[in-house]
Amino acid sequence: MTTPYQQQPAPQPPAPPWGTGPVGGYVSPIPVRRATLGDAVASEWTKLRSVRSTMWTLGVMLVLMVGIGTLTALVVSTSTDTLNDDVLTLGFFGVLLGSICVITLGVLTISSEYTTGMIRTTLTACPSRVRVLGAKSLVFFLLIFVLTVVTTALVGALQVAITDAPSPSGEAWFRSTVGVSLYLATLGLLALAVGALIRHSAGAITIMIGVVLMPLVLAMFMFADSLSTLRDGLFDYSIPNQLAVFYDNAGVSGDGAGPSGWEPLWIMIGVTAVAMTGAFFALDRRDV
Repeated sequence: MTTPYQQQPAPQPPAPPWGTGPVGGYVSPIPVRRATLGDAVASEWTKLRSVRSTMWTLGVMLVLMVGIGTLTALVVSTSTDTLNDDVLTLGFFGVLLGSICVITLGVLTISSEYTTGMIRTTLTACPSRVRVLGAKSLVFFLLIFVLTVVTTALVGALQVAITDAPSPSGEAWFRSTVGVSLYLATLGLLALAVGALIRHSAGAITIMIGVVLMPLVLAMFMFADSLSTLRDGLFDYSIPNQLAVFYDNAGVSGDGAGPSGWEPLWIMIGVTAVAMTGAFFALDRRDV
């Protein structure tokens, strides 16, 4: 028997038309979906193109590659000597100096987030650390590759026009543009992996500059005959020598015993794959 003072049950509100029901008393009207690699790539592209370090490093790289390549062609065009080698080899020195900028940007792509603490926000938004490093690597590689292809092709065209030399073969164009760009972009990925392992911008950049220049510098001071084998190996497999191979040069040592053809690219891919594997494990196992 119901008394007049008995509390009646309150009517339940209708279920919202979205979701599967309230969680914790609140249902977001925004559809929730699982994050994908495309989301991580979009985020990394936004971060990479919005920081000043990217503009500065890539700007200096363009100035070095275009400026030195054009200046070298002007000097050659005013000399009385005939250019015996392929005219595209004149772009080698600009690319070599530009590789320092690629290394610097590769390290800063990930190490700067550890310096500022932004890596905590990144990993909170995307808990999958493998996805974060994969997205960073993909965005960085494509950016350096496309920019280097365009720049080397432009410099090569300017050099042919300035020196009035015969146009190189299609294979020479392909190696000095696409081949060099693939090598530089992979070298940048190696720098990114070292940055993920070291987590310190200055330290990782110093290590990478040492990787580029130290073998060549050490070989130059090995005068003893007993060190000739080691000296030749350092010359032949140094990064400047491997870059020269893409221009059909004998390299720094001049003996032609080092890598040839596309071998420098395969060597760099192998070294980068090992370093990137270590970076994946380090990022996944260590705390931020």
